Amino acid sequence: MTDGTDVQRVELTIELGELAGARSAPREVSGILLRPDGARWIYVLAHGAGAGMRHAFLEKMAALLAERDVATLRYQFPYVEAGRKMPDKRELLEHTVRAAVAEAARRAPDLPLLAGGKSMGGRMTSQAQAAEPLPGLRAIVFIGFPLHPPGKPSTARAEHLPAVGVPMLFLQGTRDELASLSLLEPVVRPLAPAAELVIIDGADHSFGVRASSGRRAADVLAGLADEVAGFASRVAG
Repeated sequence: MTDGTDVQRVELTIELGELAGARSAPREVSGILLRPDGARWIYVLAHGAGAGMRHAFLEKMAALLAERDVATLRYQFPYVEAGRKMPDKRELLEHTVRAAVAEAARRAPDLPLLAGGKSMGGRMTSQAQAAEPLPGLRAIVFIGFPLHPPGKPSTARAEHLPAVGVPMLFLQGTRDELASLSLLEPVVRPLAPAAELVIIDGADHSFGVRASSGRRAADVLAGLADEVAGFASRVAG
């Protein structure tokens, strides 16, 4: 972590209201806010389906973004907070996104607000935004959009994207088994110029690259952080 970065633990309250036809009690999940001195934006960074906010990938990404003046708010989905492996239902995941975005806006009202995240976290963010705009949201960043399950090519998970209504950045590897580029590129193209697709040659869904590529994992992550910061500068000033 760079000097001059404020690290705060965050507790999020998820107000569920009438979920699944019955009044649901609020849920509590934890989060981590990293705000560097001189922060210019804040990115609400959700985790993927298989790992929580403390996964090494997200830890490193948050630190790299802080070096580029991007504050981050990472947070847990309820199933991870409870120690379970099976993701929550879509409605609960989307409610969690809303709570995290609202908390980021409350804690950093002076910073332009972006949201998204790794794999499932990014998709849940865009689905929440498409269903009902997230207050103050300026853009969405997908770090590996999960277009389809491995070996089951489909574009059904992208049907909501035209309704998102804010700029979007897709960071995708050429070896991503959850997003065939032959399917993703035709999805993103009609959304331009509001949507940008950045292809990371040789990267898989976790943005790992083969040793034969001559690149280090750290270099790939730094490149991703550069893309996020550059996108934030273009769309959020």
